[in-house]
Amino acid sequence: MRGKPTEKLKLAMAQTAAEVLRHHVLLELEGIDRMYLNVYVPVLQAVEGVLKFIRIHRGDPVASTAMVEPITRRFVESIERYVRDRNIPMVTLEKGQRKDDIANQRRAAFAQDEGVFVGKAQEKCTVYRTEKRHNRRTHKSCAWIVKSTALVNHYYFYCLDRDFGPFFLKFCSYFPYNAKLCLNGHGRSPSPGVVACAVAVSTAPHRLLQSQPARESGAFTPPTPG
Repeated sequence: MRGKPTEKLKLAMAQTAAEVLRHHVLLELEGIDRMYLNVYVPVLQAVEGVLKFIRIHRGDPVASTAMVEPITRRFVESIERYVRDRNIPMVTLEKGQRKDDIANQRRAAFAQDEGVFVGKAQEKCTVYRTEKRHNRRTHKSCAWIVKSTALVNHYYFYCLDRDFGPFFLKFCSYFPYNAKLCLNGHGRSPSPGVVACAVAVSTAPHRLLQSQPARESGAFTPPTPG
C-alpha cells in the first residue's frame, strides 16, 4: 500500500513501554533514594588553614600537629564514654565485611521502631603529619606540616529513626575530624517536616542544620571534638 500509514495502522505498530506510558501517566513523583552529606570545616582541608588554626586560633608558637593529639584523645574518649554510658552496642567492623549487611541485620533485631548501634572500623583517610626539615640558608631544623594518608579508626553511628528511617553518621577519629551523613530513603514515607528539612539541606550543602525541638526519648546528640 502506497502513501502514509493511516491512524489505525499507526496504533497497530509496535511501541516501546516508554512510548505507551507517556500518554497514560497521570502523576510523576521524584524522591531521594540516598543522600550523602559531607560534614567538614572547609579551612581545615588545606595545609595553610591548619597552620592558621594552630598558630592563630589555638595560639601555639610551634606549627606542629602534636598540639592536636590531646584534642583527638579527648574526642575518642568522649565517643567511647558516650557509647558506654548509654549502653549502646559497639561492633568492631573487620576488613572485608559488608557494613550494610551487618547494619541491616542489627536493625532487624531492634525491639522498637527506633534504635542505634555503633560500628568501629579502620579506614584510610587524609591526615596531617609533622616532618622535620632543614633550612638551607640557616642550616637549622624546623617543623613542617604536610598532607598524608593513614589508617585510623572511624565510628559509624547506625540509627533507625521513626521519620528518617535508616541512616548513619560516620566520624573520623583523627584531625580534622571530618564526618559523613548518609540518609537512605527506602521503606519510609517521610513527613512534610522531614521533606522540608531535606530540601533545605540540599540547597545549602555547606551548612549543618539542626531541627528543634528533638524528641527527648530518641534524641541523638553525638559528641564533638573540643
